[in-house]
Amino acid sequence: MTPRPFDILIAEDNEDDILLIREAFETVHMTNRVAVVRDGVEALAYLRGEGRFKESPLPGMVLLDINMPKKTGLEVLAEIKSDLRLRALPVIILTVSERDEDILRSYEQGACSYIRKPVTFTRFIAIVKEFELYWTLVSKVPPLKR
Repeated sequence: MTPRPFDILIAEDNEDDILLIREAFETVHMTNRVAVVRDGVEALAYLRGEGRFKESPLPGMVLLDINMPKKTGLEVLAEIKSDLRLRALPVIILTVSERDEDILRSYEQGACSYIRKPVTFTRFIAIVKEFELYWTLVSKVPPLKR
């Protein structure tokens, strides 16, 4: 049985990182649809289907940066995990932070993984390949509805 691709929401404010993520996904031929929001408030509006995101599908996973404007990634994570409709949504922290406090808080608040952004495109491609294998062939993403 071929795994069904799921939608991915990327919450990232850095345009260079967004471009890097998209290029890496294209390079490894990921078939997942990707949506991008650029701050924490937008991320929550997207996930709750509010405002201009009313018709947006609920993603199967969120890639969440910690350092974002309006609401930090950790604040967004806390709100996702306190919302009964969103709590089972897999959230992966994808950030430059290596601070032990950020890693600990992310897992305490319900992140399912913490990935430090690599510096080189080649290293990031390797991480995306591993990510795709794990999330499409090994792990199962829960079917969620708004």
